[in-house]
Amino acid sequence: MGFNCGIVGLPNVGKSTLFNALTQTAAAEAANYPFCTIEPNVGCVAVPDDRLHTLANIAKSQKIIPTQVEFVDIAGLVKGASKGEGLGNQFLGHIHATDAIVHVLRCFENDDISHVDGDIDPLRDFTTVETELMLSDMESLEKRILKNSKKGAALTKEMKEDLELMEEALAILQTGEHFSASGKAGRFRRLNILSDKPILIVCNVSEDDAVLGNKFTQDVERYAAQRNTEVVVIAASIEAEIASLGSSEERKNFLESIGLAESGLSKVIKAGYKLLNLETFFTVGPAETRAWSIAKDTRAQDAAGEIHTDFKKGFICAETIHYEDYVKCGGEVGAKTAGKMRLEGKEYIVCDGDVMHFRFNV
Repeated sequence: MGFNCGIVGLPNVGKSTLFNALTQTAAAEAANYPFCTIEPNVGCVAVPDDRLHTLANIAKSQKIIPTQVEFVDIAGLVKGASKGEGLGNQFLGHIHATDAIVHVLRCFENDDISHVDGDIDPLRDFTTVETELMLSDMESLEKRILKNSKKGAALTKEMKEDLELMEEALAILQTGEHFSASGKAGRFRRLNILSDKPILIVCNVSEDDAVLGNKFTQDVERYAAQRNTEVVVIAASIEAEIASLGSSEERKNFLESIGLAESGLSKVIKAGYKLLNLETFFTVGPAETRAWSIAKDTRAQDAAGEIHTDFKKGFICAETIHYEDYVKCGGEVGAKTAGKMRLEGKEYIVCDGDVMHFRFNV
């Protein structure tokens, strides 16, 4: 099951620097001019989870395989993108293919790096990009409503429901309101419109402001609180330096030396995972300990299908031990002895931290 976040923002806000650090590659060209990223770059990033190492140590696993979130570096949008300005709809189309949006805002001043609007104002920049997404959605919805309206009696029940949703969404967008202001955030997800995708705001600051932030991040945080949107403050230049260090011990020492408990990238990855409404279950054994991503409220049979379609097709039951019980009992044998292993059926809703072994027959 693939989950991805599109990294968006105006040109020269640090998107590609952030992406490079996230993926620990130089795949995306970070350059001081607009539209340097012509095609979206894609990188898969491991989700930090200390539970993996604990489980692997208990089971003496040979390998550890974390779950991952995919990040897509999308070129800088500008005012008028919905009408084709810059590289326009090409990039808006790339955003449609993502599950969520990581919106990078420039919250640092640097005379050597130009800003498309001349000065630093992250809230204005956020509004610029959001407006372009809303305008693009309005145009798309108008076309879809017209197309569906012409079908008349051929409309199915589901198509009629979608048409009503489209009309409702368009009416809200035409007022200039974002969906969260109207209390309708998330209502239109099935329409796959840009304005209703989950959003994480990343404030890119200078190295001096990495720990405490600055006046720009304070403005953004106040605004985001009104939108019930999470904010992560990072210094992309520091993250790039951390990514270049050879070992986890070196990275840990470097973070401590500058007063950070964890990297900003770790916060972004965790926040992105949370933003996508995901949780993790584990499979544990001597060969490997592995984390698996699933949407919250996933049934056991569907979770089995994340491993292999045969597991879902021939599902019998799931031997289930919660993480805390697995650790407390010293592993599978101890958990069984203590009565902490459960046999769950296909309708069981998997909990974050479940250690599972699926029985199946095909």
